[in-house]
Amino acid sequence: MQADSGTPGAVAPFVPTGRRAGAVAVRPQLLSIGAVLTELQAEFPEVTISKIRFLEAERLVEPQRTPSGYRKFSAADVERLAYVLRMQRDHYLPLRVIREHLAALDRGENPPALPGPAGPGEEPQDAVITPGPSASGPRLGRAELLAAAGISEQQLAEWESYGLVTADADGGFDGEMLQVARLVAELGRFGLEPRHLRAVKAAADREIGLVEQIVAPLRRHRNPQTRAHAAAMARELANLSVRLHAALVQAGLRARP
Repeated sequence: MQADSGTPGAVAPFVPTGRRAGAVAVRPQLLSIGAVLTELQAEFPEVTISKIRFLEAERLVEPQRTPSGYRKFSAADVERLAYVLRMQRDHYLPLRVIREHLAALDRGENPPALPGPAGPGEEPQDAVITPGPSASGPRLGRAELLAAAGISEQQLAEWESYGLVTADADGGFDGEMLQVARLVAELGRFGLEPRHLRAVKAAADREIGLVEQIVAPLRRHRNPQTRAHAAAMARELANLSVRLHAALVQAGLRARP
């Protein structure tokens, strides 16, 4: 597996085994999907067999098949899977962008530049939903949120009354709520008040309900790997939903005379 380079936001080029120019291809030992899972879980504890199959279905990795249909992964396949998972975890890249990176690497080209790590509450480039670990990071108290978002207590109270910003059970706020507060403040500079954003909040609630319909059965599963897969699936669906929403808005605006 390739390690990140010392330059922020840069990743050492990934070259699948046996494709280096002039290299002698050595056939590595082939691994079952269970063995691949064990190897990947050392760095990615939440990865599941379902996730590996999903990445295969998305044609991000193409393991060999035995005559009886069992998957067999090479060392290059494992490196490729680790690269995909690392790009999702560290840079929040959607699968579409990761696929473009892999295609460039397969052609012997350098992939597009990666964004640097996002700061607290900042939206990562090429993605719109921050994976769960950031939400479980440092919590902000009320005064800290006000200072970080550059807003007043009166503004925050008004936003809370509309359900745009919500505190957790302990009265604190996570990085996602800080991001929401900053975005509401930015929209306010264009004259959009909280009452104007009720439709946005309602649309978000409907999208949440749609995602929950799909992942709720998996979240109730007794197997912890299945529940972890549900969390990953929820993030992927949320990204797709928000990207679709943005594309529809942009397309609609372009269609206006």
